[in-house]
Amino acid sequence: MRSAGHASAVAVSELLWGEEFDLFDISGDWGFGRTVYDQYTGWVSMAALGNEAGHAPMAVTARSAPLFADPDIKAVVTIELPFGAQIAGVEQGQFLSVSSGGFIHLRHLQPLTETPLAIARRFIGAPYLWGGRTPLGVDCSGLVQAALRGCGIACPRDSDQQRDMLGTAVDFADRRGGDLVFFPGHVGILVDADTLFHANAWWMAVVEEPLADVIARLGDGVVTAVRRI
Repeated sequence: MRSAGHASAVAVSELLWGEEFDLFDISGDWGFGRTVYDQYTGWVSMAALGNEAGHAPMAVTARSAPLFADPDIKAVVTIELPFGAQIAGVEQGQFLSVSSGGFIHLRHLQPLTETPLAIARRFIGAPYLWGGRTPLGVDCSGLVQAALRGCGIACPRDSDQQRDMLGTAVDFADRRGGDLVFFPGHVGILVDADTLFHANAWWMAVVEEPLADVIARLGDGVVTAVRRI
């Protein structure tokens, strides 16, 4: 998703496979609209939009899932679908026959019972990408959103929205593993009281590092909030 209707416009977010998108306007090869899940507006290439609409009851829960041409693990892989892709289809043996074509192994669609931090760890080493929401490239708030969504927790897109809408406030001195720590324009998940897991532009990757190192880079007093889910 981009800030304007052309390929060189700044990225603002990412529309995942199978997600619903309300189309408001079309200009040339680009459409302006809003994501149904998190109400985020932007421009999307019309070539990326399908004609089908409706609820996709399943999601890719593996880091990535091959879409096979046939229900066979030796079949041709037509595309790799990332974590979070929304899928509709009918079970066929060990596979889901996807409504739009192709087959995904059911093990790549198994419901998650993990904590947000455990789900976020599936993204370890993923490249930092402004506006990204998948292990192919993700930003700080996209990582938090994916982790919470994997647990069935609705989550807004941007870090300031997450700070204002998620969980309950916690004093910095009382922080613990699993809490969200917010900085100006940034967010991460605590592994423990002194370790932060986050997607960041310093390392250009999803990493785990000492919280003190992050604070030292950004400056004392830079933590704006700690929220507990």
